[in-house]
Amino acid sequence: MYAALYGSLFFMAQFLQTVLGAGPMTAGLQLVPWTATVTVVAPAAGALVNRVGARPLTAAGLTLQGIGMGWIGLVAGPSAAYPDLVAPMVIAGAGISMAMPAAQTAVINSVAAREIGKASGVFNALRQFAAVLGVAVAAAVFTAEGGYGTARTFSDGFGPALTLMGALSLAGALAGLFMPGPDRAARTSPAQPVPWPAPEPTR
Repeated sequence: MYAALYGSLFFMAQFLQTVLGAGPMTAGLQLVPWTATVTVVAPAAGALVNRVGARPLTAAGLTLQGIGMGWIGLVAGPSAAYPDLVAPMVIAGAGISMAMPAAQTAVINSVAAREIGKASGVFNALRQFAAVLGVAVAAAVFTAEGGYGTARTFSDGFGPALTLMGALSLAGALAGLFMPGPDRAARTSPAQPVPWPAPEPTR
């Protein structure tokens, strides 16, 4: 999930500047259709995860992200226009905004209450590792297929890199199908914290 997200965003901002000619500020604003979805989709997904479980939301979200990234990889080119990228960015953004809260909830709910801090720490560490891995893999594909010389060479590397990130997201969706369902999640929900014993009254 995070490898695909960070690997694609790393090159997406560069594509907007190198190929479409946007400045840094403009490129950031042009990414809003991708990132703003979190303000709408994530709260709804967070409210649904306790009712439907993390598995369908994670799998569906990563599928949408994979479709959006693959779409961008197909239409990206020197002749591409920014409006061509808006719809796939919205789809990819909605997908990751759906999958993130579901996956985080699944991690927290898989341990006892006293282990939540450790689980959160491990999850965050793996997220950072995945971000580095995703950028490294995308960069390797980009370098093998293209480069920074011209808009054409950048597009030649950018398209395959985004397509691979989309495939990686779809692989995450497949893995999400094996997450615990609602019934199993209920059996493995975190135990209530054990209260501290009350102090004995002094005599």
